[in-house]
Amino acid sequence: MQIVWFRQDLRLQHNPALTAALEGGTTLPIYIHDASTTQPGSASSVWLHHALSSLNASLSGCLNFLTGNTETILTQLCEQYDVTTVYWNRRYEPSHIELDRQIKEALQQQGVHVVSCTAYLLTEPWQVMTKQGTSYRVFTPYYHQVLVQLSLPTMTNIEVNKHSFSPLLSHALPLDELELLPQHDWAKKCQSHWDISEQGAYAALMTFIDKGLNNYQRQRDFPALEHTSKLSPYLHFGQISPQQVISLLQAYEGEGEHTAFVRQLIWREFAYYLLYHNPDLPERNLQSQFDAFPWQWESDFLLAWQHGQTGYPLVDAGMRELWQTGYMHNRIRMIVASFLVKNLMIHWQQGQAWFEACLFDADLANNSVGWQWVAGSGADAAPFFRVFNPVLQTKKFDPSGTYIRRYVPELSALPHQYIAAPWLAPESVLHEAGVELGKNYPKPIVDVKLSREQALEAYQQMKSMQ
Repeated sequence: MQIVWFRQDLRLQHNPALTAALEGGTTLPIYIHDASTTQPGSASSVWLHHALSSLNASLSGCLNFLTGNTETILTQLCEQYDVTTVYWNRRYEPSHIELDRQIKEALQQQGVHVVSCTAYLLTEPWQVMTKQGTSYRVFTPYYHQVLVQLSLPTMTNIEVNKHSFSPLLSHALPLDELELLPQHDWAKKCQSHWDISEQGAYAALMTFIDKGLNNYQRQRDFPALEHTSKLSPYLHFGQISPQQVISLLQAYEGEGEHTAFVRQLIWREFAYYLLYHNPDLPERNLQSQFDAFPWQWESDFLLAWQHGQTGYPLVDAGMRELWQTGYMHNRIRMIVASFLVKNLMIHWQQGQAWFEACLFDADLANNSVGWQWVAGSGADAAPFFRVFNPVLQTKKFDPSGTYIRRYVPELSALPHQYIAAPWLAPESVLHEAGVELGKNYPKPIVDVKLSREQALEAYQQMKSMQ
């Protein structure tokens, strides 16, 4: 008998480990919830629950849910059921790499064959290197090298039924006993915005190709428009693979738009690449000079930022979108991150932790790389003097305030010309719109121009210390 161990590959199609296991004969599909090695954020736990439920249905109810120490469970199953081979698709977070290494060694000592497959990334992080044999630190040359090496496998459809799998284990648990769902309404509200299934991933991609890919390059920065794919949580949980995405995109005739979107997929690859070659990336500044930067850890401003109460409508809209939907538009992610680390001078790890808790697509690699990019402390990072002014960003990317009005309804009656900066509106205009600054909508918690100057001054002092 074979075991296929599901992790971040919660799909049937283009799942090399599942395909290989089924070719070998009767297969035992398992999912192990090991709290000692995997502790997803609250939003990720919600998505995981529904993704597992959907996968189990696709597997005709044959997915075994187990909880406990992963290595112990796998070694005991292999011994008890005379398992010859264990199949899995590779993961790339440092703790997962080490865990898989330990488990592979333990299983091989039992005489069990282990087959690991590529299914989560387009290329393996150790395959893309400079001519000098070192890892890339800048995205553009890395991107071009990936394009040279990129080779997509043939996409094959797989059909499964109960006869493909062994009977459920007697000690397998009901999914609910993994206790992934929190006991409050927030989870239900977030979940209602999504179809959390492999079919939902495919539908999201096809909707994007049909309605969003055209003009993607020009309009993807406008948060009120539907020109982003919203595939990130599906990719994170492996309900669709990047290979599947590119294969379907290749049939699209708009080559320029196709190329622009593929570049974004390869940025996801770059994040995992950086994490693989710099495993302490989530905890340490990649550019060590930023260890001396005077970021704050404790601040009353942090709570205002988290709850969308900063007094800057575009920032607040983004933070409320995050809370209500488990998602945030990418342009807005950069704006709220810049506001936290540069205008509020709060350490990027505080923002990273909040995103980890609230994002459905919370991804250690992309989350860490994204925050370090904005903070200026990462590889190929934005220059520190690039501070996103939320007022100017509103005028450029949400000029009519459509996005802001969606998530900050207390400002919905304000005229367009004041939606970016309500404090500049005359009292008569505020009164007519039902806005009372400091009462039903906050006044700005900082001055963006002054706080930008203070951040740049701190940056110059840090540089002078080197």
